[in-house]
Amino acid sequence: MTPAETNKRWAELQQFIAAEFDGEKPDIKVMLFLIGVQELGQGPRKFSKRQKEELMHIATCKLLSKLGFYELEGLDQDGWPHWKLVKNVPNYTMLEQEMLIKSLIVDYFDEMNNPI
Repeated sequence: MTPAETNKRWAELQQFIAAEFDGEKPDIKVMLFLIGVQELGQGPRKFSKRQKEELMHIATCKLLSKLGFYELEGLDQDGWPHWKLVKNVPNYTMLEQEMLIKSLIVDYFDEMNNPI
């Protein structure tokens, strides 16, 4: 996907998610949180600040696993997934990181049969 295509699909995804929730366009952190909750598989509930950070980490690992950077090790006793780094993530610029994550988020929602 080109950066222009990524940005177009990202905006469409933001609109879709905003319509499903409270009308606010979600940023990358919110999208990572939503993916983390999905990957945890325990449904929506209240999470502590630390758990929210862990959910965003789970989402990031899940997304980067598509590129071979992380591999799922397994679940802990509480059912939380744990990932291991299998190859170093290149030192991308902030803009490159943002575009990569947006592209991976769009792909993730496509794979989840998101209607956009």
